[in-house]
Amino acid sequence: MSSAPGPVRINIHPSFEVLAATTAARLITKLLDVQNERGEATVVLTGGTVGIATLKAVADSAACLAVDWSKVNFWWGDERFLPADDADRNARQAEDVLLSKIGVDPERVHRMGSSDEFADSQAAAERYAQQLALAAAAEHPDEDPEGLDTTAIVWQALPRFDVLLLGIGPDGHIASLFPEMAGIRVNDALVVGVENSPKPPPSRVSLTLPTINSAQEVWMVVAGEDKAGAVGLALAGANPVQVPAAGPAGRIKTLWLLDQDAAAKVPENLFLGGAS
Repeated sequence: MSSAPGPVRINIHPSFEVLAATTAARLITKLLDVQNERGEATVVLTGGTVGIATLKAVADSAACLAVDWSKVNFWWGDERFLPADDADRNARQAEDVLLSKIGVDPERVHRMGSSDEFADSQAAAERYAQQLALAAAAEHPDEDPEGLDTTAIVWQALPRFDVLLLGIGPDGHIASLFPEMAGIRVNDALVVGVENSPKPPPSRVSLTLPTINSAQEVWMVVAGEDKAGAVGLALAGANPVQVPAAGPAGRIKTLWLLDQDAAAKVPENLFLGGAS
């Protein structure tokens, strides 16, 4: 099942703090809207400074409890392949600032595998692909789960992602897909193990770009002057192999949620259509 991606929208915020708070408010509203329509909602979380700050802002919001968090499914875009309790893991940080505070259903929280569970990052990636396929099968009970191919990018092998959050590194990487490395080139798997990452730790697990692009909405949440070059190149249409941030495209829309510093090199012509 394939279709052209939705439009790109750019929103610029005056500061890091306003970016995190506004993105949190936007996420709460989106999850409420999806729950009103479908009864449950699914979000793919990211880590990083602004990603975790956004989750903390969700927890701190007066509107937080308007969402029925017991009916929100949580996945991750990537993870550091470290012991499960390591403070540097995205899942641990999300647990500390949000998930432990909102009454989630543990069965709806899908953490990527850790180094004390799996022999290597690829084994953890393969298990996460299986979890995705099982979730997809539960959403489509008319399909035969035994027939799902977890090594191919097919619609039936992925659950619906309502919102997928991503940050960007100064080098233009997204999730744990780094410029010119094997992971960004993978188009025949749902999840990939990453070794020799240029950013520590060297071992990671990441959704692939086709999996990311299955999301209904992709939100690129970026702050800081050190990200401005990567943001500018991505929005100018760079090749995703060289600038992975150029690759994400939501099926309904892609939102670039930036602070002033990160937006410093966005091509001026992109603002002509306004933001939404």
